[in-house]
This record gives sequence, structure tokens and C-alpha cells, in this order.
Amino acid sequence: MRAVEDFEEHRPMLLGLAYRLLGSMWDAEDVVQEAWLRWQGTDRGEVREPRAFLVTVVSRLALDQLRSARVKREAYTGPWLPEPVMTSEAGPLDTAELRDTVSYATLHLMERLSPPERAVFVLREAFELPYDEIAEIVGSSVASARQLHHRASGRLAEGRDRFRPSSEDHAKLLVKFMEAATGGDLAALTELLHEDVIAYNDGGGKVRAALRPIVGRRKVLGLVDGLMTRYQFTEARIIDVNGTPAVWTRVEDDGQQLVLLDIQDGLIRGIYAMLNPDKLEHVRLG
Repeated sequence: MRAVEDFEEHRPMLLGLAYRLLGSMWDAEDVVQEAWLRWQGTDRGEVREPRAFLVTVVSRLALDQLRSARVKREAYTGPWLPEPVMTSEAGPLDTAELRDTVSYATLHLMERLSPPERAVFVLREAFELPYDEIAEIVGSSVASARQLHHRASGRLAEGRDRFRPSSEDHAKLLVKFMEAATGGDLAALTELLHEDVIAYNDGGGKVRAALRPIVGRRKVLGLVDGLMTRYQFTEARIIDVNGTPAVWTRVEDDGQQLVLLDIQDGLIRGIYAMLNPDKLEHVRLG
């Protein structure tokens, strides 16, 4: 029974770790289940610290899966976006670092990293592991682990805003965006968008969606205007996803999408529209 209690105590944290490494809660759940099977078969008399042992197992399993997943994602139809999850399912969010690394924009940016870079970044930034433990997990020297972290931080720095808006400010901007979009108010919409805004649409080949990112304010305005003209959005709700407000909408009674925003300097820098129904399974409406 103690083995079950130890594992269940750490399960939310392990799911949060695997999700940050993989960007998919389905894959994260598979990894954690595999870690449970290995935990059952381990001589726990030789395990001094269950948490450290389980973090190591989950990280290594996720690394293996991430390496194979990268090949599949390169062949994905259209832009591959992380699977969004309800904030309540994202694991502990006790620190700013835990919240930042589970934010949708950061998860998307982490796709730029190699699997070892991503693992080192997550283990150091979100879970504050010392470099010697990280090095053992990823199979590198301490010096290499430090270098991987430095490289990952540099690759992510240009796309991340250190001063994220509060949930209230994020929600207000989200509401303004939806009101301007649904009302066809392009002037108001223009004022909300960063000049270099990028819109991503993930349909996964299951539903119609733009096959390439739409870059720049003018093109994004054209995209939004075209969508609002062509489709009827019959319902909209704001829900808490990946630590920030997002808007869930129903499209013409037979489809749904989730829209998430990346806000920098008070303007919308990224728009992420998830339309792939397979990736909306972990978004539940209350």
C-alpha cells in the first residue's frame, strides 16, 4: 500500500512534468502509466527518495517519446500545436516558473528545442533541480547540462515576455478581441494586434484550417475577417486553460475550437486556434 501512496502523492507533479516535456496530455498519461508499472517492479528498499526516482523515470521515458514524436510532428498536416489542457489538470502551479512553463505560448516555443534542451530547461526552470541531478537524468556531464540550459534559455528568450499580464488583464484583452472579431470591427481589432502578430491554426487534417502560420497584422486581419464572414459562431465561453483565460467557441453547431492568445507589451503577439477535435479532449466545459 505504501508504494501506491507514494506514487499517487506524486502523480499530479509527474503528469505536469511529462506534459511540459511532451506538449500532449495523452502522451503524458501514457508515460506516467509506464512509470507506475516500473515503480511496481522496483525494489523500493533501494530507493532513498521516491520523488527523485520517479522524476528520473518519467523524464527519461518522456525524452524517448519526444525523440520519436518529433518525426511525426514534422509530417503533421499544418502547424503542430500543443494539446491544451484545463488549468486544473496541469499539475501543481505553486510558483511563477511552474505557471510560465505550462503556458501555451511557452509550450509552443519549446518545440524549437532539441529533446535534451527541453528536458534540461523544464527540469531546471520549473522543478528547480540541481545540475548534477539533471545531468544524471539526461545522461550528460554537469558542464553539458549547464550549456544545454543556457542554449535553451537563449533560444526561448526572444519569444517570451518576462512580464506576463494578470489573468484579469488577459481576460479583458481576450474579450475585446472576440468582440471586435465577431462584430467585424477591424479598426478596434487593429489596435489590439502587434505589428508582427502570428496566427496558428491546428486542424490536424481533421477539419479545414490554414496550413501555414499567418504572419503580420494585415494578413491576420484578413484571416479573421474572412473567417467571421464565412462561418457562424453560435456559442462562446471563457475557460481557464494552461494557466490563462481562453475562449471556447462552437462553429455552426458541428464543430468547436479553442482560441488562446500570447500577449506581449499589452498587445496580441500570437493567436493559437485549436480546431483538431482529438486535441480538445482535455478541454472540458463546466
